Amino acid sequence: MKKYKVKQSKVSGDGLFATQKIAKDEYIITYTGEYITDTEANKRKSKYIFEIDDTHSIDAQDEKNTARYINHFCEPNVEARIVNGEIRFYANRDIDKGEELGFDYGEEYVDEFITPTGCKCPKCI
Repeated sequence: MKKYKVKQSKVSGDGLFATQKIAKDEYIITYTGEYITDTEANKRKSKYIFEIDDTHSIDAQDEKNTARYINHFCEPNVEARIVNGEIRFYANRDIDKGEELGFDYGEEYVDEFITPTGCKCPKCI
């Protein structure tokens, strides 16, 4: 059974929600998409680009990447870890069934995409 499902979010559009209790440090999902250079990433207007390192990123414009539905939280319950060039999400605390999953998108993303309309994460609403 999957630990998550996509459904409508109060934070932004759709979100990813726990379908069962998830323990702290438990693996949840991997962020997938097109592996691109940072030069290419800077040319794209995608809101789904996730930087792996100083030279490469993953663009998850394709809706097949379920991890793209994890919304921004100023106080996240999920953290991203780069493992062998993959972006994997883990619980950074115990997460209850039904709780939305969220991680901190980082200052640059927040400034560009979230601040103009206001943050709607659980901490900010």
